[in-house]
Amino acid sequence: MQKNPLYTIGHGVRKAEDFLDLLKKYNIDYLADVRSVPYSRFNPQYRQPALKSFLEANGITYIFMGNTLGGRPKDAFCYDEKGKIDYTIVSTKLFFLEGIDRLKDAYAQDISLAIMCSESKPIECHRTHLISNALQRENIEIMHIDEKGNLQKHEDILNKLQTGQKDLFDNIK
Repeated sequence: MQKNPLYTIGHGVRKAEDFLDLLKKYNIDYLADVRSVPYSRFNPQYRQPALKSFLEANGITYIFMGNTLGGRPKDAFCYDEKGKIDYTIVSTKLFFLEGIDRLKDAYAQDISLAIMCSESKPIECHRTHLISNALQRENIEIMHIDEKGNLQKHEDILNKLQTGQKDLFDNIK
């Protein structure tokens, strides 16, 4: 029997109900929030307390993992001299590896889980460039729920990145 993939999703500017509909559509039972700071100034429905309460009231377990898998770690050694994050360094840090191990355990147990950040386009988020790449090296299937609510294989996102390809309608809102 084939295992569930691990999903990724960005909340973007979606209404909470639309976000929930996507999680339900893909039968997701757990949401791992990988935002370093689980707060949204413009979308209060995605502030940690509100999001956790909303999800759990709708049968989805919320897990905060931004301390291990967040895109802006507290460790100053994860940044270059210009202050830009270096994912190669982050991917070697114990805190990051512990977070990846938790996701690997979820996958091994066939838990239906989505990794969430704020960026709606997976191609623009650390959940693709850092987390999903690390999971793929562990032979874990990753499916991205994109900004339109469709599924994209991680390999397809990587191919777009390598070729510089953009979706035909990327600039149309």
